[in-house]
Amino acid sequence: MSYIVDFKNVSVVGLESSPVAEALAGLRANEARYFMNKYKHQFTVVPASESQETLDYVNRVLKERNIEFAAKPLETSRFQVENIKFAYVFYEDGLAINVMYTVDDPKKRAVGFKLSEGMEVPQELEGKFKFARQKSALAGTIRGSFFVIKGEY
Repeated sequence: MSYIVDFKNVSVVGLESSPVAEALAGLRANEARYFMNKYKHQFTVVPASESQETLDYVNRVLKERNIEFAAKPLETSRFQVENIKFAYVFYEDGLAINVMYTVDDPKKRAVGFKLSEGMEVPQELEGKFKFARQKSALAGTIRGSFFVIKGEY
């Protein structure tokens, strides 16, 4: 069942099993606010158990860098706004991954990693990426990094 993320009243619905559920919910709400403000798009998530196609897509893109996460995926989101396709996976350990894939510009395609406040850098990313910090009223301190997608997906 899908869930429209409310960024005014942050809820841990769907993320309860995460040890950093509050921070992950804030991170998810931060993404929802961004898409509403920039694109007037309602950010909707579905349980990972109902979205194997999205998980497979994100995992295929991650294989480009030989990354495979051990953490349990809790929720996903997949949609297109304007000429950009987005896919999100929110993991139990507090990690959020997004794949941004422009339809008509191969130079603007990337995978972003965001770490919820209170979580350690996942072993799969340790030493491979530098993380910048950003403050968010909804999510506290978010650490993020990315890589540019080279392949066609």
